[in-house]
Parts: sequence; C-alpha cells; structure tokens
Amino acid sequence: MPFRNRRIRFTLLALAVAVTGLSAAGPAVAATPPPATSQTRETEPPTDFVDLAPSPLRAEGSRHVTVTYRNSGTTTVMVAPQLLLLSPDAGPYLTPADLTVERRTGHGCWVPVELGSQTGTLYTDLTGAQRRLDAGETLTERYRVTVVNPAARGVVQPRVALYG
Repeated sequence: MPFRNRRIRFTLLALAVAVTGLSAAGPAVAATPPPATSQTRETEPPTDFVDLAPSPLRAEGSRHVTVTYRNSGTTTVMVAPQLLLLSPDAGPYLTPADLTVERRTGHGCWVPVELGSQTGTLYTDLTGAQRRLDAGETLTERYRVTVVNPAARGVVQPRVALYG
C-alpha cells in the first residue's frame, strides 16, 4: 500500500474515533463550562473605574506619576492600575512614538510599558496589571512618562480598574 494511502486512511480512522468518542460522551460534556481559571478571570472586563487627578502632559523631560488606591472594603478585590494619555480634542492625536512609559518594579528598576491606542487615547494594558488587594491594603504603582516628541500635547489621566 503506498504511503500516501496509508496516511489518508490513518487520518480518517483518527477522525472517526474522535467523532465516536464525542458522541458517546453525550451532550453533558459539551454543556459543561470550562473550569474558572485565573486566565478567564483576567479577560473579564472591569466593572468600574476610579479616576485619579489628571495633569497636563509635560513636553520637557520625564515626569513621575503615582497611582495609589486603598481597598477600604472588608473583602479582597481585584484591581488594575492604568494610565490614560489623552490627546487634545482638536488634535493632533498622540501616538505611541510620541512618548515612552515605564513602570518601576519592586526592585527599583524601570521597565518599559507598551501602549495601546484608540481614537487619540493611549493607554496601558489592564490584563497584565491586575493585582489582588486584600481588605485594608494599598496599591501603589509608579510610572515614568517621557515625551519624545516635543510637539506632543495632552493630559495624563491615572485611574484604577475594579473587577467584580
């Protein structure tokens, strides 16, 4: 039997076994939702935002921005700090090439933060920034914003996303 025919027969046999196995398992398996994992939790949208004080984007040098949020509740919450970099209403709109954003790690190093862009607003990603915050704990995240294009204008709007 030529090699090509054996490969086709093997593929068809494997497909038949897979289909038979699924039909034998019945609709209960198909209806069972996947287990809740941290990955599914991270993809859920925030339920609310807490806006912090905005400030103008400085065209010269670097600027430090601190995002602070205290969980004054009695339960653990999931939060994510975020920076929005808002363009002027009349443009020109900010682009990721106009500035750099860095986040300070717990070891004191500055690491680059990628920026997303939508309709003239640049923003830091929420998914990778999520933190569990126990009752009474405070989140403090430090950022450094450096304008690369001296013509860039806008507003820095720090905020905290709340989940669940």
